[in-house]
Amino acid sequence: MVNKSGQILVLAIALAAFIGGTQGANILGLFPSLSPSHVIIQMSAAKVLAEKGHNVTVVTVLKPVVTHKNIKVIQVPLTKEESQQMSDTIGAMSKSDNSNMILSLIRMSGQMDFMYNKMAEALKNDRVRDLYLNRDNKFDLVLSGYFMNDFQLGFAKKVKAPVIVVASMPPNQLLNPLIGNPLEVAYVPSINDSVEKGKALTFRQRLTGYVSSVFFEIFSCLSERRNRNLYKDIFGDDPTLPEYSELLKNTSLVFFASHAASEGPIRPNVPAAIEIGGIQVKDTPDPLPQNMAEFLGNATDGAILLSLGSNVQGSHLKPETVVKMFNVLSKLKQRVIWKWEDLEKTPGKSDNILYSKWLPQDDILAHPKIKLFINHAGKGGITESQYHGKPMLSLPVFADQPANADAMVKKGFGLKVSLLTLEEQPFREAILEILSNPQYAQKVASFSSLYRDRPMTARESVVYWAEYVIRHHGAQHLQSPLVHMNFIAAKNIDIYVLFAAILVTLILLIKALVQFIYRKCTSKQEKEKKQ
Repeated sequence: MVNKSGQILVLAIALAAFIGGTQGANILGLFPSLSPSHVIIQMSAAKVLAEKGHNVTVVTVLKPVVTHKNIKVIQVPLTKEESQQMSDTIGAMSKSDNSNMILSLIRMSGQMDFMYNKMAEALKNDRVRDLYLNRDNKFDLVLSGYFMNDFQLGFAKKVKAPVIVVASMPPNQLLNPLIGNPLEVAYVPSINDSVEKGKALTFRQRLTGYVSSVFFEIFSCLSERRNRNLYKDIFGDDPTLPEYSELLKNTSLVFFASHAASEGPIRPNVPAAIEIGGIQVKDTPDPLPQNMAEFLGNATDGAILLSLGSNVQGSHLKPETVVKMFNVLSKLKQRVIWKWEDLEKTPGKSDNILYSKWLPQDDILAHPKIKLFINHAGKGGITESQYHGKPMLSLPVFADQPANADAMVKKGFGLKVSLLTLEEQPFREAILEILSNPQYAQKVASFSSLYRDRPMTARESVVYWAEYVIRHHGAQHLQSPLVHMNFIAAKNIDIYVLFAAILVTLILLIKALVQFIYRKCTSKQEKEKKQ
């Protein structure tokens, strides 16, 4: 009888766990960024949750390449003219010197309005607005894809759900204020620098970090003004929504596409900063398309993957640069898979080159025949190459890419060559140096082991913390008090002023006391003289 009761109890618990485990939450992803690499990381986080059984609805401008049967996509696409405008902008930037990130951002500022307005337009679309206007729609969590678009946090308020920001970058000055993450420029280097193990920042690094922080503070203020205006434009007809500055205090977590323990820099993070670097990397690679599988399978001398990302297309490059690249690559004994969009107009024909307008990049990098990854130093591509232990040759174009390339080179994972001034000999020598010198492959392979060594994988972290926020209705207990403090309080300026006032008061009192004693003494001496 006891055994039978115990069996029934165990069966009931198992049944309850099974039923509870299949009840998926309703999750909304707002991913209107115009950068495909950002959307890949954001959609990868959404896909993990969909695989876990949650019902995910995603709003995008670009058609996502990462998807799942449990993900419903609402796309508000670019018009043909808008697509051409974006392409022309990327093309112009690929022909400019963007080695300095600050100058690169200044050049991009002219296009910011277009990108901001397109992201805002997506949220004003009738199909998207129906997500909160239709009372039958219920969401337990909002994933807000970050691209300097804090105004869309208002959408989470409209659907009455907690929000997690998904960022395709490490903790930085633009995102830290959302969760009260401290900015420590004295010992956390700027994006352009790295610190050797066991050493502090040099004076030059600290000076560079401070100057960069001042610039980003100005940039952040300009971005905030845009965000504030767009927030009012999109949600201004709802008096129940909080004022913009109050809206920013409602972020539960930020998912950062980084892993500080291996990548650096080592810095303090509040509990609401969750690192999910490598989220786009599959646990098990998918089988390659047949033509690629056969091409790599027959690469007896190894193979090279060449991709300049999803923004920069072959047509954006100078024709003479393409010719120089082809002349070098076509003469190599290694086979080359080259991402090239226009298969009718390829750089040239060669038995060792396979062109493809789309690449399963992560799956290709996982292939054992790949010996080198020629990339544009985008954060996503470098992450995948590091994960799979493949050395790199970077041809950075704009934004954070020059800095990413510099950091990669300093770590010994490869070399970089200027795409703007590319010449055949330096390009060939860099490729042959990496292929012939085993130190690059050894260093990145060693890093790969460190990068993978975590208490939870990136995928497990996304699932755990997303469900944690849902379980605890926003998890406000994780929020740093810094979020609710103004600049004066956060820097203890009022306390310093108080101490200064006390010190000045004490000095004045001591001075007055000394003067009083002095007058008393001199007065007494004068009286004694008169007597």
